[in-house]
Amino acid sequence: MKVCVIGVGYVGLVTGTGFAETGNEVVCADIDEKKITALNEGKVPIFEPGLERLIRANVQGGRLRFTTDVEPSIAEADVIFVAVGTPARQDGAANLTYVDDVAETVGKVAKKPCVLAMKSTVPVGTNARVRRILERCSADNVHVVSNPEFLKEGDAVNDFMRPDRIVIGCDADDHFARDLMRRLYHPLSLSQEKIVWMAPASAELTKYVANTMLAMRISFMNEVATLCEAVDADVNDVRLGVGSDTRIGPRFLFAGPGYGGSCFPKDVTALVHVAHEHSVQMDLATATDAVNQRQKGILLRKLKNHFERDLHGKKVAVWGIAFKPRTDDIREAPSLTLIDGLLAEGATVSAHDPEARDEARERFGAQIEIVEDPYDAVTEADALVLVTEWPQYQNPNFERIKNAMRTPFVLDGRNIYSTYGLRAQGFAYAGIGVPGS
Repeated sequence: MKVCVIGVGYVGLVTGTGFAETGNEVVCADIDEKKITALNEGKVPIFEPGLERLIRANVQGGRLRFTTDVEPSIAEADVIFVAVGTPARQDGAANLTYVDDVAETVGKVAKKPCVLAMKSTVPVGTNARVRRILERCSADNVHVVSNPEFLKEGDAVNDFMRPDRIVIGCDADDHFARDLMRRLYHPLSLSQEKIVWMAPASAELTKYVANTMLAMRISFMNEVATLCEAVDADVNDVRLGVGSDTRIGPRFLFAGPGYGGSCFPKDVTALVHVAHEHSVQMDLATATDAVNQRQKGILLRKLKNHFERDLHGKKVAVWGIAFKPRTDDIREAPSLTLIDGLLAEGATVSAHDPEARDEARERFGAQIEIVEDPYDAVTEADALVLVTEWPQYQNPNFERIKNAMRTPFVLDGRNIYSTYGLRAQGFAYAGIGVPGS
């Protein structure tokens, strides 16, 4: 099949490469010349484990190419995926400008019967909105479906190739679209049927509800962590006790400095906005966002408490800038809130991240020191803050760290070191929701 993916951001690049890997002819199109040039030179603009290897193999195999010439790619395609950005507006709603532009272009260019699949995260009603645009263009040969993505940064290739479900919103009587999408996804459903068919509005809402529910678990456990500190309980024990209940399960129950990234923050606020537009109150979703905003300041608050509210002149080492391990994405990362707060308090910051150093340099410039070795960050530091639980931070040489620091204080934002006995080794130690924090 001939597949066109419009937008070579995170979702588009993984999606296009995944479909090429299953034998289709894929063109990834974008108006960003710089990005397309880099991809044609073999440079992948994002860090995602396994993605660069797949891109290289499929380009060499002739199944994957990149172009800025969008219109011919649309005209030849059997399936066109919309994977453009839908950034949050100031009021929390999704900005659909790019989606509208793609729909207009498809309506004018598409000549043969094809499917236009909405892969971008969009609010309820976007499928109908796109259909209206196509109707104005008299593009009755274009069949519109909703096909939200459920890719986890850091494991996106595996998520695409081995999905737990494939949600497709499609009219029940649109047999052309159903047959085409079923054939396209067939290689990913060989072990068992993965496609969950539903109405377009249900598919659009499913994406927002899934992310909000996961975000809700995180925010709830962060509130529980605060209560644990007040009653001298250990949030790690509580997590294990609660997560052992098969009705609840263990995932997304870790206390920390709040969630970040490109999905959870944007999708929670977008769900609330959609609800308000329809006069529906989403109190739990609203609280989820509020708790997360408060939680992002917890590391700075703990540092200020430790240093009796005076951080001026203190050097703070920060381990981890990306919002989670196995990605270079720093969007909405808790580290940004921490670093901005430290700079405002007159502290100096020396930071390390295995993959997000360039992104951090672009964000902070010369305001902070970005080092190539995590141990360089702790030299003469008054505090070490673990923000992102990269594997290489999880069992470091604590004797080396203590000898390098001016005052050996470890603030463990992920509770990785809570059972390591750091206090007995001469450190001051604090975590989140653990005794003595």
